[in-house]
Amino acid sequence: MIIILSLIVLILSVVVHEVSHGIAAEKFGDNTAKYLGRLTLNPIPHIDLFGSILLPAFLWFATNGQFVLGAAKPVPVNFANLKNPKRDMVLVSLAGPGSNLILALASGISFKLGFLSGDSFASAFLLYVMWLNLILAIFNLIPIPPLDGSKVVAGLLSDKYLPGFLSLERYGFLLVLAFLFLGLFNLILIPALGVLVPLFSGFSLNEAIGVLFQFGFLR
Repeated sequence: MIIILSLIVLILSVVVHEVSHGIAAEKFGDNTAKYLGRLTLNPIPHIDLFGSILLPAFLWFATNGQFVLGAAKPVPVNFANLKNPKRDMVLVSLAGPGSNLILALASGISFKLGFLSGDSFASAFLLYVMWLNLILAIFNLIPIPPLDGSKVVAGLLSDKYLPGFLSLERYGFLLVLAFLFLGLFNLILIPALGVLVPLFSGFSLNEAIGVLFQFGFLR
């Protein structure tokens, strides 16, 4: 049941992430996602066999439930259609991680305000929603193509360096896997969670991990 719940939370979170990209792109002048029917919370058009199912399942079993990540099928954005392509590329790219931070805040606010504690399964579930969305936001802000952070960097680079930086995208999948399995992501993730978990929920990082372990969301 925990695995099923975790996958549902993951899929819905990455769907919201991708739809947010599409909504931001539409606001700034690109209707590609809308025309292709991708501005919907129905997960079916967004599900990617590898990113939404196989990758999170592999990470769950490979790390004994300690680390899960996944992705939806990227929402298509034609940056050339944006009103101010370089500036708007940054804003469209930030919309996805921003949506995950909003979901994390919405899930953690009851703890922060003292309405809930971590002594029930429902509370642990909300804490897990917050936890997962924080990880998704942090992960996607890493400046490795094709992650959102790379497009933020691309929008800030001068035209002289932009082609060379974007050319790294052909190696993006391998770079992301190396970043994960060499443990480099943890060097960013743990300090970031150490700040964001108390900020969003009032729990210390160790307290949050304890609750998630207690109810089986971490193993």
